[in-house]
Amino acid sequence: MRVIKINRNDAGQRLDKFLGKAVKGLPQSLMYKYIRTKKIKVNGKRAAQNYFLAEGDEIQLFIRDEFFDSPESDTGALTRIKPKLDIVYEDDNIMLLNKRPGVLVHEDSEAKENTLIMHVKAYLALKGEYSPEEENSFAPALCNRIDRNTGGIVIAAKNAEALRLMNEKIRNNKIRKFYLCLVHGVPKKRSDTMRAYLRKDSAANMVEVRDQKFNGAKEIITAYHILETRGDESLLEVELITGRTHQIRAHMAHVGHALVGDGKYGVNRDEKRRGYKYQALYAYKLKFLEDGEENLLSYLTGKTFEIDKKSVWFLNDYGGKK
Repeated sequence: MRVIKINRNDAGQRLDKFLGKAVKGLPQSLMYKYIRTKKIKVNGKRAAQNYFLAEGDEIQLFIRDEFFDSPESDTGALTRIKPKLDIVYEDDNIMLLNKRPGVLVHEDSEAKENTLIMHVKAYLALKGEYSPEEENSFAPALCNRIDRNTGGIVIAAKNAEALRLMNEKIRNNKIRKFYLCLVHGVPKKRSDTMRAYLRKDSAANMVEVRDQKFNGAKEIITAYHILETRGDESLLEVELITGRTHQIRAHMAHVGHALVGDGKYGVNRDEKRRGYKYQALYAYKLKFLEDGEENLLSYLTGKTFEIDKKSVWFLNDYGGKK
């Protein structure tokens, strides 16, 4: 028999969802069978699969040891990493990080350890705020994603409650997101809120934008304001009202103002010669709106966090300096 004691980061989860994370070697079909046949109990009693776990609960598992074999832990990697983070803000629950263009947020086939999330875990492990061995189902996580070749603020959650609440904020549009971008040409209107429809082609890693609704497309809303114009290029502040894949890049290209340095939705040959390695796009500011109820993150209401514009590479002199 194995016993798992529910800690703060485990609490609030359904029993079946928790077991899927904590006992990764246990097939789902067997898990439900073992719950029904009382081979898995909570506090010594039969529990339904949708029982919500509370801190201090104990799960008794009368199952074979082989099911507890789990994939390799982060522990070894975390001891090898020397964390390099540009921290915009940090408290007991969250971190706001300035992700540089070219940095991956999560691992892929090329990068497994040199990613933003692994550096976050290594940083918190060094501070004594995260220990993989002491967690059953939680690891620090990123709440939003930014493309590899885009820079800007990424939100990391240090505990399960902060992760849940921050994801709710994002899902319910309680965080306003502002970007700086450099585009070709000068938009006719100094400020505008544009609407269109976008469809994603996952296989090609591209999106298509049209003015009218079409099959498989979702509405997009993009607001912009011209901050400065130099020659045939304009610096814009853009607010994402909706948050679709490649929305700013594709929407601006659709209206005839592709981002400087964007080889996917624009033409980047001349800009590469000028030194533009990435599209000129940076998620530079977040504003937290009111949730309507008191919770762990209520102290963020009304706060604005902004990256120092000196760290936005294409603002140096519009010369494409990396």
